[in-house]
Amino acid sequence: MAARAIMIQGTGSNVGKSLLVAGLARAFANKGLRVAPFKPQNMSNNAAVTADGGEIGRAQALQALASRRAPSVHMNPVLLKPETDTGAQIILRGQRFGTSAARAYGSLKTSLLPAVLDSFRTLAADVDLVVIEGAGSPAEVNLRAGDIANMGFAEAADVPVVLVGDIDRGGVIAQIVGTRAVISDADNARVKAFAINKFRGDPRLFDDGLTAIEAHTGWPSLGVIPWFAEAWRLPAEDIMDLDRSAPSSGGALKIAVPRLPRIANFDDLDPLAAEPGVTLEIIEAGRPLPGDATLVLIPGSKSTIADLQAFRANGWDIDLAAHLRRGGHVLGLCGGYQMLGRSISDPEGIEGRPGSYTGLGLLEIETVMKPAKRLALTEARHIASGATLSGYEIHLGETEGPDCARAWLQVGERAEGAASEDGRVMGSYLHGLFASDSFRAAYLAQLGAVSQPGYEAQVDRVLDALAAHLEAHLDLDRMLSLATEVSA
Repeated sequence: MAARAIMIQGTGSNVGKSLLVAGLARAFANKGLRVAPFKPQNMSNNAAVTADGGEIGRAQALQALASRRAPSVHMNPVLLKPETDTGAQIILRGQRFGTSAARAYGSLKTSLLPAVLDSFRTLAADVDLVVIEGAGSPAEVNLRAGDIANMGFAEAADVPVVLVGDIDRGGVIAQIVGTRAVISDADNARVKAFAINKFRGDPRLFDDGLTAIEAHTGWPSLGVIPWFAEAWRLPAEDIMDLDRSAPSSGGALKIAVPRLPRIANFDDLDPLAAEPGVTLEIIEAGRPLPGDATLVLIPGSKSTIADLQAFRANGWDIDLAAHLRRGGHVLGLCGGYQMLGRSISDPEGIEGRPGSYTGLGLLEIETVMKPAKRLALTEARHIASGATLSGYEIHLGETEGPDCARAWLQVGERAEGAASEDGRVMGSYLHGLFASDSFRAAYLAQLGAVSQPGYEAQVDRVLDALAAHLEAHLDLDRMLSLATEVSA
């Protein structure tokens, strides 16, 4: 039997598309279907590593988990990783394809469509249903020419669309009716239904709103989805989602995380944010690092040297020195690890102008940027506790120095990471390590906090709860009936 496919597009960014696709994937998987998520083009510095050594958006890795499938580079064939305000690294089917300015990418993306369609059909060959996620909004008609993320992909792959509006931000009737007004007749014909997301209160209060939308668009409603309160427990697609969605009160152990301009792979923070004994605070630019933090965690970065300069511009280097004088702890992960060293050298100009840059000087290490990116799923052991953990590496650069002799992780025969002589400053290239219950418990115990086990089981439980939530409020049978067969 040929696979079927349906595409979820939104009236704008952050309407909840990624979460909806994850929930739909789990709901249809629970019905016995073989499901795969697919996002033609994503823009995010929050990436995941696949078993074959590629990288995809972290949201697609969560959707793969929801589908009960291993993540694949075909689930997100084009990943744009912003390096500056006007340029991004292009990842094509898991590997670095090049770097492009935003203006130049507009003409380049059409050439990527064959690879995108090939990945889509590769996925479809092995499943019953592909649930596709759009990016941004189809109402951005200025981007329609050469589009591979929304209606351009839907047209090329000949798939139907469900349009989702976000009532929480207000003006949802205008969102949906306005989209209908500005897109072409051909694109309008691809929209088969709409849904309303993030409703607070009694959904029946919006019955007249549904009637008005149906009258203005001719599209039927699939339902009104109430606010899903446990969404914060799932890995965040955007760093601001993590900061704003967790409960306002937390535990006695405060972890401060400076929000770097090009922060990357911040899924490292999700298991910590879920800990009842931990308060995780994202520190915005212009704010000092809090004096009552036990740990300052410097996360990964897509542009380490530029973010190091931003770190200093915010005065966080001064705050960090004061934090250490008070007896605090510091952990740097990936780019954050590189920043902690004596220097970062970029002789080939991989991140900008060639040169050598002074680091924060808290670890006796030096990093040299090199063109080859390391992408690997990694099994490791925490030397102090013996806890085993699974993580991943995704970085440019090689790091060496005396403090590497105090490595605190073991990866096969290789020692990983570095630590200061007093052990209060540590760094590692390994991402995802806090998802391991045993390691997280051991690490937090050193800081005086008791960990709650079962993070990965909790994520799976919340995915099932999200699936049940969607099944209760969306007409999933009708949605499935709208899905069409994938053409060869």
